[in-house]
Amino acid sequence: MNVNYLKSLFFVAFAASSYGVLATFVRLAYDEKYTTAEVTFSQSFLGLIGLMLLHLFNKKKGREVEKQYASKDKIRLILCGTSFGLTSTFYYLAVYYGIPVSICIVLLMQAVWMGALVDFIISRKKPTLTEQSAIVIILSGTLLATNFINESNVKLNFIGIVFGVLSAVSYTFSMFSSNRVGINMPSSLRSVYLLLGATIMVSLIWGYTILTEPFRFSIFYKWGIILAVFGTILPPLLFTKGMPVVGIGVGSIIASLELPVSVLMAKFVLHENVTYLQWLGIALILISIILLNLAIIIPRRFKS
Repeated sequence: MNVNYLKSLFFVAFAASSYGVLATFVRLAYDEKYTTAEVTFSQSFLGLIGLMLLHLFNKKKGREVEKQYASKDKIRLILCGTSFGLTSTFYYLAVYYGIPVSICIVLLMQAVWMGALVDFIISRKKPTLTEQSAIVIILSGTLLATNFINESNVKLNFIGIVFGVLSAVSYTFSMFSSNRVGINMPSSLRSVYLLLGATIMVSLIWGYTILTEPFRFSIFYKWGIILAVFGTILPPLLFTKGMPVVGIGVGSIIASLELPVSVLMAKFVLHENVTYLQWLGIALILISIILLNLAIIIPRRFKS
């Protein structure tokens, strides 16, 4: 069995789960009247600082060899890193414009089929029948897990829907950049440049608001650290480790783990009601992911 492949699967799954945990903490921060600008900026800024310290620690411990890397690779990573900042911004704006959290997650999970589409366009790699079936099952489970089919008389803000779809597009690009750009660099260094791009993008979007409106610096120690760990440190660091091995097609499907994690957090932390249909949807998603990975891992096992 390919241990490195299994480890990479775990990295991608944990990165996606971090985004699932993040949604609950963002909701709690909003409940304390923190703004989107405060939440997004504190998350990206502290995340960048954390990743820089982690990279310096790895260099000091001799875990990374000091090399000269091409400036064009660094610039490309910074540009690609803007998608991480856009994902958070678009997702939080979708919530801000009144889209129910369950529907926001449904929109974000469109990255599942978008990832497979990108893989087909870039690599000319047609999804296998197993992958196609897994995508259908995951999307069906998504509708159940978010309780979307039971939502009645819900008035959806068009602008919020647009931001939700844009969050899925930027999320897909985040996974793509983790898989293709600067893969010769150590993962911690790549993450630093990706987060630098994210912080620049967030600063460009929210800079004027931060400078002209009251900014509550308590966001940094109340929620900023937690948001940074689960929103900007773990996901890019783990994605850069796992995505080059598993590929964006499989990786985007595994990333759907964010959904059941979000529902479980909502159940046990926010004490939201979770129906039997939602549990069924979670089960469908997990079963499809397990079946998909068994179909991939078993052939690799016989080849190794």
